[in-house]
Amino acid sequence: MGNSYAGQLRTTRFEEVLHNSIEASLRSNTVVPRPVFSQLFLETEQPLAHDGGLHGCKGEGVISQRVYFLSFFLKCCVFLVCVSPTGRTENDDEDEEVGSESNSPPIPYQMKPPPEGCCTVTGFCQAAKDLRLSSVGSDPLDVPAGFMLVGVKCPSLPETLLVCAVDRRFLPDERGHDALLGFLGNCIGCGEKGFRYFTEFSNHINLKLSTQPKKQKHLKYHLCRNNQNVLVKGAPICWRGHDGRMRQTGSSLSEAHMTSDQQLPNMALTHPPHTPASYTGSNVDPNGLPQIAGVPHSQTNGNHVVPPNAQPVLNQSRPGRPSAKGSLANAGPPKKRHKGWSPESSANGQSESTAKTPTSSSALSTVPVSSVLTNGARSENAAPLSLLQGSSLTSLSPPGLSVTIPDQLLHTCRLRPVIFKGHGSLPQLTGNADEVLLSSLLQSCYLSSQNLPRVYQHYGPSPIQPLSAEMQILLTVYYLVQLGPDQVPLVEDLEQIFMRSWRESHLSEIRQYQQPQTPGSQGRHYGIETTSTLPGLPLHLSLPPQSQQPLTPSQLPWLAQLAASSCGESVVVLEENIGSLAHGLQQMFSRLMEGRLENTNYVVIIVTAAGQETQSCVVVTGRHQCRALAESMFSPKEGLTEINHQLSTGVSQELIQYCNSQEDGDLDSLLDGATVDNSEPSPLSSSQESTEERCLKTTHSPKDTNSPTGSHAQSSKDLPSPQERASSPKDTCSEYSVEWREVRPIQLAVARKLLSHVCAIADSSTQNLDLGSFDRVSFLILVPSSEVTFQQTVLHLWNSGVLQELGGSDQECVSQREAERYVVKLDQSARARIDSLTQEAQSNSYTLYILVHDHAHCDVKSASHSSSDSGLGLVDQLLNSRQVTDTPNILILHVTSFPFALQTQYTRISPYNEIHWPSAFSNDVDLYHEKTRYFGVSELLESTRSGSSLPLMRHDSSFESMASALEERFPKLHSAVIRTTVLIQQYCIALMAASGRVGSAHNLHKHTSVETLEIVQSLLTASQQCPAHHGHMVLLRIPSLALAAWAHRRLSRVRRQLGLEESFEIILGNPNQALNIGQSFTDQIKTWLKIQDADWVPRTYLELEALPCILILSGAEPLGESLPRSLKYCDLRVISYSYLQRTTLEQELGLAAYLVRAEARPPNNLGPGSDLLESDAEKLSSTDNEEEEGQENGESPLSFSQQLQSCPDGGASDPFSTQSTTSPNVPKKGTVDTIQPPLHSQSQLQPLTQSLQNTQATIHQTQVQSHSPALPISQLQPQPQFQIQNQPLSQTNSQPCAQTLPQQQSLSQMPIPQPQSQPLPAAQSRLQHSKSTSPGSLSPRASSPNHTCSWARGVSRPPSVLLPRALYDIITASDSSGLPRCTSFLPHMSVAWASSFRPLLSKMMTCTEQSLYYRQWTVPRSYHMDSSNRTEGRSDNFHPRRLLLSGPPQVGKTGAYLHFLGILSRMLIRLMEVDIYDEEDIYYNEKEQGVLYHPSNSSWPNPGIMKTMPFDYTIHDPKYDDISSVYCPGFTPSFEGHPVRQEDVYLRRRTSRIKLSKYAAYNTYHHCEQCHQYLGFNPRYQMYESSLRAFTFTHLLLGEEIQLYFIIPKSKEHYFSFSQPGGQLESMRLPLTSDWSPDCIKSPIFTPTTGRHEHGLFNLYHAMDGASHLHILVVKEYEMAVYKKYWPNHIMLVLPTVFNGAGIGAAHFLIKELSYHNLELERSRRLEGGGPTDDVWPFIILADDSCVMWNAVDLDAHSGSVEHAVSLKQILQHMEACPELAHYGLCGIRKWSSRGLTGNKQREPFSRGHLHDFLLLNVDRSQNVQYNQNRFTCHDVDFTLRLHSAGLLVCRFNSFSVMKKQIAIGGYRTFIIKTKTTDVPTAVGPSQYICAPDSKHLFLATPAQLLLEKYLQHTRQKLFPLSTKNYTHPVLSVDCYLNLGPEVTVCFVSSRPHSVNISTTGMLFSGLLLCFADSFVTPGFLKKFTFLKGATLCVISADRSSLRQTVGRLELEEEWRFRLSDEFQTANAKEDRPLFFLTGKHI
Repeated sequence: MGNSYAGQLRTTRFEEVLHNSIEASLRSNTVVPRPVFSQLFLETEQPLAHDGGLHGCKGEGVISQRVYFLSFFLKCCVFLVCVSPTGRTENDDEDEEVGSESNSPPIPYQMKPPPEGCCTVTGFCQAAKDLRLSSVGSDPLDVPAGFMLVGVKCPSLPETLLVCAVDRRFLPDERGHDALLGFLGNCIGCGEKGFRYFTEFSNHINLKLSTQPKKQKHLKYHLCRNNQNVLVKGAPICWRGHDGRMRQTGSSLSEAHMTSDQQLPNMALTHPPHTPASYTGSNVDPNGLPQIAGVPHSQTNGNHVVPPNAQPVLNQSRPGRPSAKGSLANAGPPKKRHKGWSPESSANGQSESTAKTPTSSSALSTVPVSSVLTNGARSENAAPLSLLQGSSLTSLSPPGLSVTIPDQLLHTCRLRPVIFKGHGSLPQLTGNADEVLLSSLLQSCYLSSQNLPRVYQHYGPSPIQPLSAEMQILLTVYYLVQLGPDQVPLVEDLEQIFMRSWRESHLSEIRQYQQPQTPGSQGRHYGIETTSTLPGLPLHLSLPPQSQQPLTPSQLPWLAQLAASSCGESVVVLEENIGSLAHGLQQMFSRLMEGRLENTNYVVIIVTAAGQETQSCVVVTGRHQCRALAESMFSPKEGLTEINHQLSTGVSQELIQYCNSQEDGDLDSLLDGATVDNSEPSPLSSSQESTEERCLKTTHSPKDTNSPTGSHAQSSKDLPSPQERASSPKDTCSEYSVEWREVRPIQLAVARKLLSHVCAIADSSTQNLDLGSFDRVSFLILVPSSEVTFQQTVLHLWNSGVLQELGGSDQECVSQREAERYVVKLDQSARARIDSLTQEAQSNSYTLYILVHDHAHCDVKSASHSSSDSGLGLVDQLLNSRQVTDTPNILILHVTSFPFALQTQYTRISPYNEIHWPSAFSNDVDLYHEKTRYFGVSELLESTRSGSSLPLMRHDSSFESMASALEERFPKLHSAVIRTTVLIQQYCIALMAASGRVGSAHNLHKHTSVETLEIVQSLLTASQQCPAHHGHMVLLRIPSLALAAWAHRRLSRVRRQLGLEESFEIILGNPNQALNIGQSFTDQIKTWLKIQDADWVPRTYLELEALPCILILSGAEPLGESLPRSLKYCDLRVISYSYLQRTTLEQELGLAAYLVRAEARPPNNLGPGSDLLESDAEKLSSTDNEEEEGQENGESPLSFSQQLQSCPDGGASDPFSTQSTTSPNVPKKGTVDTIQPPLHSQSQLQPLTQSLQNTQATIHQTQVQSHSPALPISQLQPQPQFQIQNQPLSQTNSQPCAQTLPQQQSLSQMPIPQPQSQPLPAAQSRLQHSKSTSPGSLSPRASSPNHTCSWARGVSRPPSVLLPRALYDIITASDSSGLPRCTSFLPHMSVAWASSFRPLLSKMMTCTEQSLYYRQWTVPRSYHMDSSNRTEGRSDNFHPRRLLLSGPPQVGKTGAYLHFLGILSRMLIRLMEVDIYDEEDIYYNEKEQGVLYHPSNSSWPNPGIMKTMPFDYTIHDPKYDDISSVYCPGFTPSFEGHPVRQEDVYLRRRTSRIKLSKYAAYNTYHHCEQCHQYLGFNPRYQMYESSLRAFTFTHLLLGEEIQLYFIIPKSKEHYFSFSQPGGQLESMRLPLTSDWSPDCIKSPIFTPTTGRHEHGLFNLYHAMDGASHLHILVVKEYEMAVYKKYWPNHIMLVLPTVFNGAGIGAAHFLIKELSYHNLELERSRRLEGGGPTDDVWPFIILADDSCVMWNAVDLDAHSGSVEHAVSLKQILQHMEACPELAHYGLCGIRKWSSRGLTGNKQREPFSRGHLHDFLLLNVDRSQNVQYNQNRFTCHDVDFTLRLHSAGLLVCRFNSFSVMKKQIAIGGYRTFIIKTKTTDVPTAVGPSQYICAPDSKHLFLATPAQLLLEKYLQHTRQKLFPLSTKNYTHPVLSVDCYLNLGPEVTVCFVSSRPHSVNISTTGMLFSGLLLCFADSFVTPGFLKKFTFLKGATLCVISADRSSLRQTVGRLELEEEWRFRLSDEFQTANAKEDRPLFFLTGKHI
């Protein structure tokens, strides 16, 4: 073993290191070997020569040896990688000190058994001698020469040390160097000497170790004597260059960042293994140190050692990269069994991001964002932010601990440090507290990451634990280390790092809890997900899984120092001799004031005192970071307040004066010398004339009449004025058109989606909205407090036609003033409007009021946290008030482009009530075929990566450089003030340069940027190319009103002095003021829009279409102002760090959203990176077709920098000029060789002034000079040349791959490829750009050759967007999910993240899933209006009548909801109307109506008169126009026309739309408050309880007992009598005849129904006008459950099972027989009670389930008979009050017809004839006449004929009518005929309904009676050929009526004695029909009738036996001839009991 390894590499040293590395790799659980590169190259101990030379040939030998061992080591690394170890590294670290071993589970160590009989007591050696320091400290000890006393730490005695003597050669010196491998020690107890191995020595002194003994771990302290000569613990032994806590013994951290070459592998930053190529590419440094490619000298050994005599010097070409030259301290020889740590973790991998290179070259674009560790929080519990200043800082810690802030801190350091509270309490800060900012956001992040998700807290005690404080601090240091020099920390990144580290440390436990989830559920469960990379770290940087061993406080400082050592001085960790945070802060302030933190961005203070919790804080000391963090602490409104304060106090005047001073002279003097001909001064617009301009009017600029070149002589008089343009008829543009007023197909689709959601609310069982009760719609639109937005909404409303449709005015064209009544701004005046609407809504319950809250994201403030004069909180006060939310006829519709603030855990909007704007494309299919295509943020992002053209969204590097330099110079000014001043200065200079009115001697181009010059030149020249002088708009977004006003005055003054007042307008967009432009420009717009109104002025930005103008849009945020399609440039370069939440960021970008003409389809130009995904149209990352490019019409928007290809003079007039036809991929010869690639900036021009250059010492720019002076407007034409050497790249980091992007809603729909770690060189980037461009893509002439108007060309292309560099990097960066980085930001400043353990948004989420994500992971802050929306005990707090419409900005949401209002109104009208059968009576004979039997005003019929009236056998009901007519003497029907099948008649019947009256019957969809109790459904209570009661009676016809079931609700049991309460059902109570009540109906109402549980009109509450009545639904058994579900409060009579397949006849039969049986029971009960039996009410009502309304005839009207709607109660009470009603067997009313009363004013009020649909039946008098229970059709005709023949009176009340609603669903007329072999209905003809008996035939699964009736109906010509169209010879039908078809007439006769029949004397019948002939039919009875020869006989019986018996009994064979082939049966199987019939011919 050698004594020193200084400057040389020994073979034994290499073998030792290699052996230890292999061993560690075999034990490791990762496949990456433990690199030992740093151990192979040992730095020399002596300093190197400063001249870079080597120390003789010795250094050369070292280099050659290192190269040799390097190649050998690489081969070993390949071997190590192939080993793929499966074990884990050992971890000996049992105590609080960190060892050199890995932090893996320890390998058990078996100690050698002690000799028998020796002492084994801890603290004593094996000779039983005491070794404890407390015992031997006072004893004299024998220490040999060369030895020193050392304290040994014993694990079992942590409170004391053991004393031993060790040879000092095997111990390190005070710097940790020169320690020999091995050990030599003596025992001071027994005196034994010569222990050569520490293992042997540890056994002797009874250390009792469980792991392998190592001297580095247990030899801890030097021992020395104090003044009392007592041995005490001295300095710790410095084994690693520092001790376990990285103590420094001689120098401070600023002088030397010394680290050990040891590190815990699992805590280090690990990287993928480097390929051999990465090592072979190393070069030899001149200093003699081999340098790996891309690694600075100081990082070669993982150490940043800066000796005191060599401070780092920043390389000017690469700012911030340390290039220290001088001595590099030797880290000392490796210790025994040492595991080397990889220099890659701190050097190689950080060569870009931590060496302070520009952000564009960094592997990760981490930039200031919404939560730059300070943003978004406003003293909130979830993520609080404390911006404490002044005396408020005194409450931070207990008294006694204080830190004094140095005086003049801001003045000296030119920054305000930001202190982030971490763990523990900060000390009290005294002094000038205004110069320090405090934030608790980092502390909140720590606390949030320690709150485990609830899913892991339900299992009781769990091994899953949160991250420790030490691990949080270490991860924070790791994160800060990898940040670039211009990057600002993001709290979202840190939270994701914490989550990832925590997840990997408990991976097995988490998987155990997640096992029950199925794959199907995991896709929708937003739990913790694993990301491939940490969002806050570069792609090559990730954290390894934690070990089971926790990180101890003693390990933390060493590891933090180790991590910080890799980034130079960017991150400094203070922990050396830091006893408290106060001490650390005081030391930090001292260093800051001394200038020792000049290159430090972050200072991390760590306090790890023994026995106390770890404390920490982070101090931000980087100038850029401090400014960004300080400004991000402000909300947008607070930032504007600060700006206004700076402007009002005059702090900014120095900046303005500084910018005005040019090296060539003062800017104002240059303006005064501008060559403007003022002989004919142009009138300045009065609206734009400011005070400053009025003062300047008196000054005159000198005239430049002698222009040297003549090119500058064009003055304002050469430009036609707007008046001249307007008066010239020939100056018109045929390409100009305004199309923004049109309603697009996608808007119609969204309107229908809104309507369907409203209908869903009404259809739900919650009964929160009863659409059926509303007859009209009224609305009020609430907009933000912006005058332009207000007028814009009014304009849309006026042009939509909604007001005319809703009946808002009787005028045909509503005035715009009329429309203003329906729109209100959300200011203090809105309260009165809302209160008025609420009162109106409460008084008009039949009107549905829609409150449309447009731009709903603008005000979400809670009313309790808002002042009355702030204008905020109004939405909470008004829309969330009880009077609005509790009004049932008010529906609220929120409309917004950014719904995130309304999607929290406490939201008031149900997720089912959200409507998302649909995608226009799905799988490359255009769904809506629109004329325009939406171009939004997603498409803007696409342009940044499409390599075919300059991206539409870009940043201006020259502007950024100027602004950054001024920010350094003026640290107290807000960045918005600086950036606005620079921007306006650039515009002023660009105007001067482009106008050509400033002398060419002044080189103005170098004082502005290329982008600004392009904007100004395009603005000035656009109107020159159109005959009508159309131009485009330039938008300047300046949020501060004061700055915007200053900018407006400044630009207006420059414009006036340059004589450009008539060229373009400058508009100040103040949200509080109306739009105001000059009269000349107003006249110009009126000419274009052809407006004749003299008083018209534009009120919206949309009306400025094609006006050349600069719009300065001010205000804290855009308030929904829509911009015209002539917008060409959207300049957002002034937006600051306050606008960095997702909502505010996307809101600013939404200003550039655009509707592009769809006919301009781009070519299929997909880059190599395209990836077309066929996914859902609503997916966030769904990809449409490849034609959806950012540019339309094949034209690529070129910036000025690209126009320089064709314009060497830099004066291109039009970036889309048709002359630019030179293809960039065909460059001229030699152009590639002349490319001058810029270093690190894009298109940076020469700085503003020479003094400005001095402030930009760290910024080098490529100076791009123009080869010719600026050209005037007259000569600004492009030249067809191609010179690339002067082309400045507008962006060097644009990705060459083009990925197609969808037309979607927001940034979240945009997948972004991971940024490349190395940008392309400038030349290569330009060449690749040329290759990816199609030959015609840059040539506008190819696709639009006829566009001479710049405006016409512009509407096919979206505007260009200029962003600050910080925002640009945010938007173009992506996270691990592939989405834009800003999608993971805090969505809104009023919400907070619910937990740090949240997943990232997935690019496969739909819009609905994204909403659910925010609903799960965000909570409102205390000042959010939804923060109080939480009620205990409720699962949700959704308002039932609240909708949310979200869609991209500027996509057309206003037009969509306006159209929704129109179709909602039409639907309500439609709901109030029903289709009523409106058919005129058939076979009506007016001659018979000539005689009036009753007076026309008779109220009731007279029985005596009724008996004298003839019975009308003719069927007049039009529903029976397809059945056989009943023979009536003297009537001849018409058989004209073709007969129609009955099924078709049902569908073709004539209907009319009639508005429902207030007495209508309703179906189950009607939910009004009055009906709640009637319907028996209330969501607050359980469903009404019902009981099932059996009722049995016997009937002779059925031959058996009939058991029926009643379902009786509890509330209806009083209608029935029981044997006892709850006992057997005895009867249904019937009233007495003498009873009468004005609110009661005596007759029970029976309604048989089938298949109409939803659509049947069973709600008679309104029809009965609230009267008490008994209503019973008669249902089939299999439908009992569904009817009970929909009608829980209705009594139901359930038919027996055998009647499941029966028809309407069976239902009426059972109703009638049950009613008669019940009548007998009630009479018996009445008799038992002692009353008369005849007094029981015998009538029942048989009502159809489609009766909807009832009418009465008003005979008192002067115009004759007029019908009006009446209640059913009125009709029934009138009929029940008939004096002699008991004489009638059946009563009814007529069916309504719109022509029923026309032409006959003296119609008979009562008549005798057939009755249908609504019957009042006397069950007592009709006892002997039953309904035929087998009938399916015409059962009422058959029953009426038999009832009349029995002598009973039938009366129809013609003064009443019933309206029947057309219901196409269900009913007894819906018959399905199907075969028995299949359940599917098949086409079976009528001829197949019957078959021959005993034949093989296809049997049908249809009742036999139905088959028979259908067969007889459809085969009349075959069966009764003589009867067809032969009315005088009808078919004789005995005792029944059957339908034989409309062409056959039936003569009904009854065989009963004393029956009433028509006279048949002399009649010849064409047929005889005997159906189930009973005993009353005899041969003698049949002989009374005469038949034609050949007449047909049809005998029908139940079986063949009875059929033969009937033939024999009636002696039919005597007159009728029968054949065996004439016997038939229905096509039923034997078990289905077919019917048989026999036919014969009359002889």
